[in-house]
Amino acid sequence: MDASKIDRYVGGKWDDEIVPQLVEYIRIPNKSPMFDANWAAHGHMDEAVALMESWARAQSIPGMRVEVVRLEGRTPLIFIEIPAAHGGSNDDCVLLYGHLDKQPEMTGWDDDLGPWKPVLRDGKLYGRGGADDGYAIYGSLAAILALQEQQVPHARCVVLIEACEESGSYDLPAYVDHLADRIGQPSLVVCLDSGCGNYDQLWCTTSLRGLAGGNLAVKVLDEGVHSGDASGVVPSSFRLLRQLLSRIEDQDTGRILIDGLFADIPPERLQQARRAAEVLGTAIYDKFPLVPGLAPMHDDLTELVLNRTWRPALSITGMDGIPPLASAGNVLRPQTAVKLSLRLPPTIDGRRAGELLQEALLRDAPNGAQVTLSLEKAATGWNAPATSPWLEKAIDAASLEFFGRPAMYMGEGGSIPFMGMLGEKFPGAQFMITGVLGPHSNAHGPNEFLHIAMGKRVTASVARVLAEHHLAGERGETTGVAVAADSGTRHGDHGCC
Repeated sequence: MDASKIDRYVGGKWDDEIVPQLVEYIRIPNKSPMFDANWAAHGHMDEAVALMESWARAQSIPGMRVEVVRLEGRTPLIFIEIPAAHGGSNDDCVLLYGHLDKQPEMTGWDDDLGPWKPVLRDGKLYGRGGADDGYAIYGSLAAILALQEQQVPHARCVVLIEACEESGSYDLPAYVDHLADRIGQPSLVVCLDSGCGNYDQLWCTTSLRGLAGGNLAVKVLDEGVHSGDASGVVPSSFRLLRQLLSRIEDQDTGRILIDGLFADIPPERLQQARRAAEVLGTAIYDKFPLVPGLAPMHDDLTELVLNRTWRPALSITGMDGIPPLASAGNVLRPQTAVKLSLRLPPTIDGRRAGELLQEALLRDAPNGAQVTLSLEKAATGWNAPATSPWLEKAIDAASLEFFGRPAMYMGEGGSIPFMGMLGEKFPGAQFMITGVLGPHSNAHGPNEFLHIAMGKRVTASVARVLAEHHLAGERGETTGVAVAADSGTRHGDHGCC
């Protein structure tokens, strides 16, 4: 494989086709079902699927089959089968994964930017979904096309692009079961939905945190009353909610107080965290738009990496029952509700975490208030199996060829429920989990962008790994042993990235 030719081919493909396609994709407000209950009637998801399907069908890949699979009552899935080429094996399989559904708009976008307004500036494409994860189908096929342009052998490839990931991939298990015979037994899974510590080298994800949470509500009245009349007599729902939250989180340090939500950190992950801290330095927290004077939660950089990847952490991502300041009268409000988002260590069971939350929050309601907890999310995380020597060498070679620096390995703080499910279903598979979501790219937030140069280099790196996968197969170094696991596992039960 001529790396310089791969680089030129991929760069041209991105400039001529992929970036224009992503510009059109960003314009489509195809929010994930959790954020658009009427997604089917609105038609935005179908529009995004049609855009990608049309482009995929236009690509010159001999024997490729492109299909939009639709199971009743579920979001659609793009399924692409590509036979082995130029001497590759059809008995082996590489599974390439991505998603096309999007997070909601979020406030705070710059005046000249917006979630559905694509803007190209300084090598970045701004707008919702380009990096998370619209580029995946384009990058996957471009990598395969780059190999075929040089007649480099590769194994049979299957591309899965789902439309439910941001809602926890709850539709995906049904599709994996439905397509099991056609998917076969992948010996390598490539996922392009992860992050990178910087844009200077290839980053591979070694673990993903799980997620548990839902809506916690405290009700003290059937209707609001005059605060001067009731305060001091009727307890504040906000204060009682604060008491409940203090059962699960130390209000001074942010440390989670439920022992069952912690896991032992494997020694190799500790070593990777130290190395990542050395390479990234203060970029671990500088990448966030911190207000002046704000200090991170720890002064040890390795501890910050571990906090982000292997320790539980609570965020309050929404609130109800509180009027905006401009319309806040002198009223003791009847209730306060918050949305809990509890990140979990990769090896903690998501369902059990939800049970522990219920046990902590629903016992002994303070002052006899009405306390409810509606669990929405229970996604177990994922810890990668040991990397085979061939894959480690291939990833490092790709990073050196296309970035000029060695590859890095680090856990991610987000969740990709699909990875846990695939890890159980195909325990013999190797995993290359990578992505373009680096410093300031701000996935899910305002001013989200895709770093175009990073997208090109990640695409080229995937091509290198696919080529090396074929060679490893010829040497007998790849395996693809599948087990008959129930794919309707706990991993996809209403978690989200």
